Amino acid sequence: MIDYRQPDLTQHPPRSPRVRLGGFAHLPRLLDKARAFAAGKHGLYVYGAMMDRNFFAFTGIDAAAFLEAVKTGKSDTEMLAWVTEHLSSPRTPAEIGQWSSWLEALGPGGAQGHAWLAERIAGYGPNREDVRTWCEHLDLDDYVSFGGAG
Repeated sequence: MIDYRQPDLTQHPPRSPRVRLGGFAHLPRLLDKARAFAAGKHGLYVYGAMMDRNFFAFTGIDAAAFLEAVKTGKSDTEMLAWVTEHLSSPRTPAEIGQWSSWLEALGPGGAQGHAWLAERIAGYGPNREDVRTWCEHLDLDDYVSFGGAG
């Protein structure tokens, strides 16, 4: 059984970036990664990666302060309250929803990002034309990394 209070990302992936908490896409995944990072069980997952940075940029929250709050053992609900309290400026549910939709649809912007993603997709299977966003890539990469066939 997976213990999401102390995730071991060497044994299972974090939650999908599409899972939302308080309307924020990626926040549950970020919590999983931060908890695993704090416990030294993050495996190949990186705390502070691109999607994390997008969350911190939107909220205005400092990544180190977020990690320190996670280390106190707060639940998802308590961390959502912490995030809401530490937003650099108030956000409406509509703004959070719009940002989350943007993040879920975000894909590589330039040629280098497209080339990197195309190389990864080719490794999943020659006929994978359905992976166009970073969220789709992360979901598939998580699946394949833990034994699934792409």
